[in-house]
Amino acid sequence: MSILIADDDVFSVKLTSFLLEEAGYRVLKAYNGADVLEMLHEEDPDLILLDVSMPQSSGFDVCRRIRRMSDVPIIFLTANTRLEDRVLGLQIGGDDYMIKPFEPQELLARIEAVLRRSNNELLNTSVRLNCGTITLDPVEHKVLFADERMVSLTPIEFRLLYYLMKNSGRVLTSEQILDKVWGYDNSTGSNLVAVYIRRLRNKIEVNHTSPQTIVTIPYLGYKFEAPIEQAIAVNG
Repeated sequence: MSILIADDDVFSVKLTSFLLEEAGYRVLKAYNGADVLEMLHEEDPDLILLDVSMPQSSGFDVCRRIRRMSDVPIIFLTANTRLEDRVLGLQIGGDDYMIKPFEPQELLARIEAVLRRSNNELLNTSVRLNCGTITLDPVEHKVLFADERMVSLTPIEFRLLYYLMKNSGRVLTSEQILDKVWGYDNSTGSNLVAVYIRRLRNKIEVNHTSPQTIVTIPYLGYKFEAPIEQAIAVNG
């Protein structure tokens, strides 16, 4: 899994990078807010360690901008001990807040806990997810359409569609899908993704031979486009 360290303190980034790499994480680095957003778009990290005090824009401002486009887990790291800042960090979308200096083992434990909660939310959500005219029901594992039609999904189909819908409008690679839906960490199962994408299209697309909802982006991956008109299930 990849972790993006966002901090303008080069020495601090170096020490934290060493700790995370020793623990088996792939480390990405950013030293200002603009770099964080660029890295988020290009690398799609699994978690961000975000310093509050950075040049150009604060970590709080960066977090607000991230939350407009992504639900990637964020842990704030800061030397600021004010209670008001810790509360604000959590209110605007942070998943945790740690005060510098911190014990290395505590940071690793916090990272593992946040990632575990994030994965549990992805695969075991109990909240209906709506995208355009499609609603995903996690209790019944069904897709509900605006015209009141319903389509049943297998557990894997449900997890795949949930991940696509949760990231509606974003391009997801086969590797990312394998990691989040199946738990694989390599691309050997890319054909598996293609098979299940085809099965989902057969169930939810108006015309599965010309998909408009689960779209293939050549050489990159797949993207969920929220339908804005009534969808009709063709193979429900």
